Amino acid sequence: MHLNPYGAAAVTLAAALANRRPRDAADLARRCQEAGLVLESPVTDHDVVRLRHVLDTWEAIVDAGDDTARAGLLNEMLAVAAAYPRLTDHSGGWHLHYRDPGRPLGEVLHSLFAVGTALHLAGRGMHRLGRCAAGPCTLIFADVSRTGRQRYCSTRCANRDAVRRHRALAAQPHRRSA
Repeated sequence: MHLNPYGAAAVTLAAALANRRPRDAADLARRCQEAGLVLESPVTDHDVVRLRHVLDTWEAIVDAGDDTARAGLLNEMLAVAAAYPRLTDHSGGWHLHYRDPGRPLGEVLHSLFAVGTALHLAGRGMHRLGRCAAGPCTLIFADVSRTGRQRYCSTRCANRDAVRRHRALAAQPHRRSA
């Protein structure tokens, strides 16, 4: 099975890296490989520095106040990442790349996250990125659910928030209707 890096996988990788930023080049390489990304060159400290900037830019898209602002920020990210799409079979299966060949990983991730996020939002809905609704958690999630109503980063946070709401309701004095 070949992983399409420009679908949901791109935004879930971006969210995972934003939520827990890589410590160093080895950590970044391992996490990208675990996500199914083929590394064409050694990962360097420069890639980690570049990724920090990419993730800062991407997080601004996540936190945008409305669809128009989100699209504007994403279009700016796409403009910097723009390269003509090309077919490649470097990993044993033909697929599209939206980047020039031989680019360092930091640049590859910029293109991957920009194009993947654009496809995710255009295909699933502009509201399909967010931060967890369970305070004080602020983790980012990419909503890949069927219904498009995800509000939490995990089942754990959803359950914790449900318990909090239940306890708050139970603590309220009962109102009796007259």
